Amino acid sequence: MAGPRTRAVDRRPPGRRRASHSLDAVLTAAVELLDEAGDSALTFRALAARLGTGVGSIYWYVTSKDDLLDRATDHVLAGVLTAVEGQPGTDDPIADLRVMAVTLFDAIVDRPWLAAYFMRNTDVQGNSLLLYEKLGQQTLRLDLTPKERFHAVSAIVGVVVGTAADLGQDPPEEVVSGAVDRAEFLARYAATWRAADPDQFPFVSQIADEFAGHDDREQFLAALDLTLAGLRLQAGGEVGQPGHE
Repeated sequence: MAGPRTRAVDRRPPGRRRASHSLDAVLTAAVELLDEAGDSALTFRALAARLGTGVGSIYWYVTSKDDLLDRATDHVLAGVLTAVEGQPGTDDPIADLRVMAVTLFDAIVDRPWLAAYFMRNTDVQGNSLLLYEKLGQQTLRLDLTPKERFHAVSAIVGVVVGTAADLGQDPPEEVVSGAVDRAEFLARYAATWRAADPDQFPFVSQIADEFAGHDDREQFLAALDLTLAGLRLQAGGEVGQPGHE
């Protein structure tokens, strides 16, 4: 069953004239600004200009920029929650967890600003709490203690959000400017690693070629699968089979 989508709490001062736009319009415009240039671009002045209204009218719906960021995050996560709820389940809860985790990861990679605000304030972010609940419900199908379930979901969220946030960081200026492409940038570091003393840096020397040609999403999936393999072992190792892409 689909979970309820959250709505903003009405905290309008008595007597304030109703704004001419809707909460959905405010949050949609806020997300547009965030997508274009990150949280530094989201100011009440810029948002009011995007909406064609006055700054004061935005306070009809939100109390501060932090409140706006939390609600904009939850606005986007409503779509992620819908996608997760629409995924067919299987007999393997760990495979289902993997699909949910990848869906959330892809959403954050598409919108790197989400990583900083995901589950920051679940009093406001009802959809993020529901996503967390959906992940956790899969662990209820496993033979785990409450503490093990909590640690498992925390680890999965950490891999998803942490890796997506890392990938969402601005690339070096020389890559942004086009002076070098990503492959050239990585090759430069790989060359330095290959030249390192293999007696002092045996690991770095061995993985230099892998680093030079690595795929970020493949690396995330490997980290997720390692986490889920540990969960499978903890749950007894007999639940379904791991999913792969």
